[in-house]
Amino acid sequence: MKQPQATLPKGRFGEIRRRNYSGLRVLCGQAFYFNQADDRLAVEDRRNMNFPRWITLIPMSISFIAVAANPPATPFDQGNPFYAPSTLPFQAPPFDKIKDSDYQPAIEAGIAEQLKEMHAIANDSAAPTFDNTLVAMEKAGQLLQRVLPVFEGVSGANTNPALQKIEEEETPKLAALHDSIYLDAKLFERVSAIYRQRDSLKLDPESKRLVEKYYQDFVHAGANLSDEKKAELKKLNEEGAKLSNDFKNKLLAATKAGAYATTDKENLAGLSDAQIASAAQAAKSRNQDGWVIPLQNTTQQPALTQLSNGATRNALFENSWERAERGGENDTRDTIARLAQLRARKAELLGYPNFAAWKLEDQMAKTPEAALKFMNDLVPAATAKAAREARDIQALIASQRGDAGEGAFHLHPWDWNFYAEQVRKARYDLDESQVKPYFELNNVLQNGVFYAANQLYGITFKERHDLPVYQPDVRVFEVYEADGKPLALFYCDYYKRDNKNGGAWMSSFVDQSKLLGTLPVVYNVANLPKPAEGQPALISFSDVTTMFHEFGHALHGMFAASQYPTLSGTSVARDFVEFPSQFNEHWATYPAVFDHFAKDYKTGAPIPPELTAKIKKAATFNQGYALTELLAAAELDMQWHTLPVTAPLQKPDAFEQEALEKTKLLLSYVPPRYRSSYFSHIWGGGYAAGYYAYLWAEMLDDDAFQWFQDHGGLTRANGDRFRQMVLSRGNTEDLAKMYEAWLGSAPNIQPMLKFRGLDQP
Repeated sequence: MKQPQATLPKGRFGEIRRRNYSGLRVLCGQAFYFNQADDRLAVEDRRNMNFPRWITLIPMSISFIAVAANPPATPFDQGNPFYAPSTLPFQAPPFDKIKDSDYQPAIEAGIAEQLKEMHAIANDSAAPTFDNTLVAMEKAGQLLQRVLPVFEGVSGANTNPALQKIEEEETPKLAALHDSIYLDAKLFERVSAIYRQRDSLKLDPESKRLVEKYYQDFVHAGANLSDEKKAELKKLNEEGAKLSNDFKNKLLAATKAGAYATTDKENLAGLSDAQIASAAQAAKSRNQDGWVIPLQNTTQQPALTQLSNGATRNALFENSWERAERGGENDTRDTIARLAQLRARKAELLGYPNFAAWKLEDQMAKTPEAALKFMNDLVPAATAKAAREARDIQALIASQRGDAGEGAFHLHPWDWNFYAEQVRKARYDLDESQVKPYFELNNVLQNGVFYAANQLYGITFKERHDLPVYQPDVRVFEVYEADGKPLALFYCDYYKRDNKNGGAWMSSFVDQSKLLGTLPVVYNVANLPKPAEGQPALISFSDVTTMFHEFGHALHGMFAASQYPTLSGTSVARDFVEFPSQFNEHWATYPAVFDHFAKDYKTGAPIPPELTAKIKKAATFNQGYALTELLAAAELDMQWHTLPVTAPLQKPDAFEQEALEKTKLLLSYVPPRYRSSYFSHIWGGGYAAGYYAYLWAEMLDDDAFQWFQDHGGLTRANGDRFRQMVLSRGNTEDLAKMYEAWLGSAPNIQPMLKFRGLDQP
């Protein structure tokens, strides 16, 4: 997600949604299995947990009972666009042929196909081998591999009641498949047998890595539990999946309902003509009179920087802050309290003191204690800088109002961005309205994002208008290697819609795999304000950073060069996956790149050197606030997920207050970036006990960029080395060793402090 401030901040908040279909709001964000000994529905959220592809895609090793009992509502035949692989380039989805009614029969037929394939693997009379077990699993589920990523993409970025109904109906059918793989003794024994022989099988390093990952994922999911505990685990998984789905649906509705609406134009004082026109267009699209400012995903809203009417700022902020806490059907508090309780019990069942301990076992941090220490060490510097920033803002307010003492106007969270912008103007003579004309979206994409990739890696981009898309705003580019060889397809969908999930993310329609002979088809989604018809799409620099961030994820997916789909591309630990994306943000301010895209949208004139100097001088402005709001959200996440099973059912409001006090992050003027009640990352997006990953990856990416600076900066030699040793490797080797082999040392936190401006007194 992008920063709401108009600074040059670290963007660092986009999501990675691929491989395990974390972007899919219900179906594909979870791994599902069926247990023949218990027809109970069972599901466990596995977003971005990097499980093997066949697990994510609903493999199973038993019977057709679940599917036979629920035949597809619509026949699945050759007329369904998912029946066979797409004939379009790169097997791109034939969106011009896909109807909403095509998804459900394809999913159900895919389940049946997967059941048959996995049944054959589990019951193979031959002794288990790498090929007849693991390679066979990697090849299984091709029909589901075609339909689920597409359903994920469309339901996440362009949903409607029909798609939501499919989610609700298919979830239990998919959920029935969940635990039979991880908890099935017969299949686990085959995997275990291969694992025990791995050192004598003469496997290449990537194949050996695949063996170890399969085994670890089975054990991590509870394959060694007793039958009694497996049965309870299924119940927990089932309820957890339902609650997660409920949360996402409630939040989508609450966010839409929370938009600020007014019929008095005076309330929008401070906004530009283009912004007011966009608000009018938003109202028209909702069949409302006047103007509407839709809510972004985060607590703070971009318009708060410019709205000069204090009452409007207060109303917009409160709409955001209370969006999911207003009672009624869209209130999420009871849902998240129960989810936290379920996760704590699940951790205990699996032998861990809390959910975070279970979740972080296969991450770079390894333990919640390590993640908490990492964050806690940042809190003093972040909050001290935020306090200094607050004093500067308060001084400005006092000077403007001429008041002080008991009756003085004191800084509120909804005032921060408005007055911080004035401090910036006074201190750096920098006004956001001066900057935006130099950041027109298409120019940023073509001459910034694509240009940096070309300079580093030699790749080129050609827009294609012959490939169908799921929504008119979507654009498609074919990506070529330096020698002209096709590399990937890239889709981008940048504008906000009411039926689009909040935030920004990357995912894929087709994953790379040498085994399957597939090249990547990846996409970026964002929620940038759409201009009124005929107007240019002028964006803030934080939006620019978001584009570079998500494209960093896209590069990670495009450059994948793995044999096995399970280990391909972005199938890496949560606290590593944000490293390539956050690293790519640095090129947005790199002189050779910045000067190439920062040009006036009317004249094409380059941004004046003095304005560039102001932007760069202001680069660390407001970073105390930015880091503190992020730390508050990350600490909230960890506090929720380190609750012991003995903790009573929590009241989210009180818990949040206590958690922020405990971590010394309860600052009246710096609210958490996400409040618990609308923290979609952790309750519905796969980042449970993992939101710290953005900060951990920031340490990695800042140290990496320091290496580039020390070795010549933006050069093909540096880019090719990074691509070969990191971006193309996926999860084919230990990630810490991969990073250290490329960098030449363990990661150092000092560059992170420097780039954040926290290494200064």
